[in-house]
Amino acid sequence: MEEMKRGLKTRHISMIAIGGSIGTGLFMASGAVITQAGPGGALIAYSIIGVMLYFLMTAIGELATFYPVSGSFSAYSSRFIDRSAGFTVGWLYWIIWALVTSVDILTAAKIITYWEVFQNVNPFIWSIIFLVILFLLNAFTVKAFGEAEYWLSFIKVATIIIFLIVGVLVIFGILGGNEPLGLSNFTYKEAPFVNGISGFLGVLLVAGFSFGGTEVVAVTAGESENPKESMPKAIRKVFWRILLFYILAIAVIAAIIPYTDPLLLNKSNTVTQSPFTIVFDRVGIAFAASIINAVILTALISAGNSGLYATSRLLYSLAQHKQAPKFINNLNKNNMPFISLCVTIALIFISIIYATINTDGYYRLLNMLGALVTLVWLMSIISHIRLRMAIKKQGQSATDTLEYKAPLYPLGPIIVIAVIAFLLIGQSFDSIMTLNYPVLIESFLPIILGIIVYFIHKFVTKSKIIKLEDIDLTKHNYDNK
Repeated sequence: MEEMKRGLKTRHISMIAIGGSIGTGLFMASGAVITQAGPGGALIAYSIIGVMLYFLMTAIGELATFYPVSGSFSAYSSRFIDRSAGFTVGWLYWIIWALVTSVDILTAAKIITYWEVFQNVNPFIWSIIFLVILFLLNAFTVKAFGEAEYWLSFIKVATIIIFLIVGVLVIFGILGGNEPLGLSNFTYKEAPFVNGISGFLGVLLVAGFSFGGTEVVAVTAGESENPKESMPKAIRKVFWRILLFYILAIAVIAAIIPYTDPLLLNKSNTVTQSPFTIVFDRVGIAFAASIINAVILTALISAGNSGLYATSRLLYSLAQHKQAPKFINNLNKNNMPFISLCVTIALIFISIIYATINTDGYYRLLNMLGALVTLVWLMSIISHIRLRMAIKKQGQSATDTLEYKAPLYPLGPIIVIAVIAFLLIGQSFDSIMTLNYPVLIESFLPIILGIIVYFIHKFVTKSKIIKLEDIDLTKHNYDNK
């Protein structure tokens, strides 16, 4: 069987783990989060999701180190649960990320028109230009993807670090020409908590989806030069990213800008009202809006780059496991899944055309599919639990079997499952309380769709859940010869 070339270095994967999923959620929507739940509510929500995500990533890291394959999520479910689970997760995740990549491209086409010099070009043309750029970054060698993602992530990380330093100086009155702010905005009016349980749950959901994409680092395991070294390193850096780039950024914004400031709501969704721009403006940094706009543009291209990479590998993995057409299971002379990439590009292109014609319908569909990310997370943690149960059932030692062990097992998976359940219920909290059945059905339709796909595949293929004693615990060969 042909194998993809392991061309991603540890530094590539480490930077993808640190900055890969940072996008407009942090740069644009973080202010609205503080307004909705208050500074205390926002910090607690992001902390809860951060703890959940850390344990999710340690579980995925254990899986990725033990079984480092491209398109990992469907492969994990197929190997440790059953073929129907792998089929469902793989196809749904492929569709989700193809659509998310489409939205990243469409948003980048809007963002670039901030500068007057680019306003004469139709946004659809910009969308096609960005799609071609992403295709070229992914079409030739995996190193091209790795280098592009490394530097795009580096720009985002550097911007946030500078923002944190500037923010702390403003809080202590060293910059900005004002008296030291301290934590006065945390006790301003109704702060630190506002809007009760509804505000908190709303923020919890935003925080949950803001972290979406972090799990993509697991897909890189199949093309890592040394998964045994790079995966644990990448997972450890996830903790620092959560602490520095989300929780501390929210704390700095909340300390400098009162939750009642109307600019934080960013109703017009403009870069001039990004919390990052507001802070830089108050310090007197020239062209703050242009700087943040450029960073957001790189963030979108980075997110689209990661999305296209992940989706093409997932589709290739499905073909490898005979769950997608056979012709997709081919590599080019550079050991790249070129056909899988082209099929994915075709779906993204169709999505862009559809969004251009019927934007409302497209975004409604995307919002429904967004809930499926939690389903992928859930299936991944179940795969991890079944791997550990199989090791115990077959009389083996986790220490001897696993190159990397997720800390605090089984507490970690319990926390992940509890928070995912809370997220799924929380997204419809108001509808549950008011028994709004149409909205409830719409909210849970993606989950229902996933369950239907799973059982239809199980009925057609007669697949059965793999017994713990039959799960393959053979260590994967890291060499690519």
